[in-house]
Amino acid sequence: MSKDLFKELVDVIATLRSENGCPWDREQTHETLKSTLIEETYETLEAIDTGDPKKLEEELGDLLLNIMLQAQIAAEHKNFDVYGVIETLTEKLIRRHPHVFGDVDVENSDEVVKNWEAIKRSESGYEDRKSVLDGIPNALPMLLRAQKIQNRAARVGFDWDDLTDVVAKVEEELEEVRVSIDAGESEATAMELGDLLFAIVNLCRFMKIQAEETLRHANRKFMWRFKWMEAELERRGTNFEAQDLESLDAIWEEAKKAEADTD
Repeated sequence: MSKDLFKELVDVIATLRSENGCPWDREQTHETLKSTLIEETYETLEAIDTGDPKKLEEELGDLLLNIMLQAQIAAEHKNFDVYGVIETLTEKLIRRHPHVFGDVDVENSDEVVKNWEAIKRSESGYEDRKSVLDGIPNALPMLLRAQKIQNRAARVGFDWDDLTDVVAKVEEELEEVRVSIDAGESEATAMELGDLLFAIVNLCRFMKIQAEETLRHANRKFMWRFKWMEAELERRGTNFEAQDLESLDAIWEEAKKAEADTD
């Protein structure tokens, strides 16, 4: 049944791209689909955050649609098709998991990652990677990219030994921000703020916390509280502009309590 469903999906995508298919689908290229791929990826992340299985199922389908369209476009140019994608992925998973499909022993996930990277470096297409930092996509969100850079460096031993040292580095970078602000050096301040952000990401990495996820959570939390404040001010017949900062701080605390009550 599942094979029949997949074949049906392949045929539907091919029909959409055919001469008598959908004008929008026919116009798409690998390049035009880049933005929708990013959009669908983030909508999938939001669906995960909601904890709603049906929403996640729908968004994974939308994400799969982009992949199927990309594969169909490649097939039309006789480059590869979706079955080639599946075959390549299957072979790669078996090859990069010798501890599952072979006779390699590992003790933990850290060893799995090290083996994965070693195997990857020996594969065709990776010969030009001279640095352990090569191959990290430039298009990644910057917090995620910073954490990947730090993870790569840590794998070869360039890392802190203790959490207190990482916290001290954050404090050091914060002090350098203060100094540059006091000196009135806006360009230097921007550079120091970058160093501070990088150090904070490093703290997240050291504690095995995803920096991108922590900021996503903070954004979501701020938006919930701010919208609660908007509704509360409207209920009181007023708005932000009519309040002083002290009053807004007090309402913000009410929003935090209201948020806690909903958990």
